[in-house]
Amino acid sequence: MKISNVCIDRPVFATVLSLVIVLLGLVSFSKLTVREYPQTDSPVVSVQTTYAGASADIMESQVTQVLEESLSGIEGIDYMTSSSQQGRSRINITFNMNRDPDSAAADVRDRVSRSRGRLPMDVDEPVIAKVEADSQPIMFVSFSSDRMSPMELSDFVDRYVLDQLQTVPGVATVNQIGERKYSMRIWLDAQRMAAYGVTPQDVANALRQQNVEVPAGLVEGKYREYSVLTETDLKTPEDFNNLVIRKTGSGYLVRLIDVGRAELGPADTRFAMFNNGRTAYGLGITKQATANPLDISNAVRAIMPRIRKTLPPGMQAEVIVDFSRSIRESIKNVY
Repeated sequence: MKISNVCIDRPVFATVLSLVIVLLGLVSFSKLTVREYPQTDSPVVSVQTTYAGASADIMESQVTQVLEESLSGIEGIDYMTSSSQQGRSRINITFNMNRDPDSAAADVRDRVSRSRGRLPMDVDEPVIAKVEADSQPIMFVSFSSDRMSPMELSDFVDRYVLDQLQTVPGVATVNQIGERKYSMRIWLDAQRMAAYGVTPQDVANALRQQNVEVPAGLVEGKYREYSVLTETDLKTPEDFNNLVIRKTGSGYLVRLIDVGRAELGPADTRFAMFNNGRTAYGLGITKQATANPLDISNAVRAIMPRIRKTLPPGMQAEVIVDFSRSIRESIKNVY
């Protein structure tokens, strides 16, 4: 029996069937996941290595090439790319599409661990991670102030705003752009160092040996127990300036103030962010692999008024980039 004959003989049944199909279509349409690109789990694994103070040539010869030689023998590699810059190395390994991403990442970790002994001793542990197809930020929020310094601005956002955006449902990470962390910067005078016979390595060794936190343990009595707190680390610029670098043959103690100076400043000034010509601090919001970018955009915009109420006088916060707008326009065309 054909469905067309049944619908002709029973018009009420045909009407109910049509309404059910329309209802199912409306429900399904409302639950469709909205994405800019299809969800794919491409077998791409990245290896990132940090070596503070190393030049790009050293990173290339002592880190990148060593890891590439070890990784090239992994089964199923389609192609491999690498980049070396000052203090950082990044290797991206793209596998064939039939290769399981988890198995590929496990093989990469195994090969990297084998070659760890061939890397420089001071290099940080390589970070191995699977690369998602849509792991780029979908929104950027800018913070600026005409009363606070860049370090104060960065410190305030890190303390009071960053966690609010990280806890938004669907947010994977929040990247910091133009961050200015508080740090103690050491400026050395080459002529003074030559006069006292001091090298930069001497200064680094003195900092490593004398700027430490030493546990002091407990003092136990018959009825009481006391925790001993020892302040052995250096905190102020004056403490660092009085740091003893070495002792000369005549018994003179060469201090840091003799060959340079210490001052409180930003840890890194090579990267900066500007918004309308003003120094700013930005947060890039990256979504989870299965999250809806429209829901994240709506949630972030919903909490922005609450965040603005907590900002100190003179600080401004605004969404400067929202890549979900193109998705919204595409949905309008679909409607």
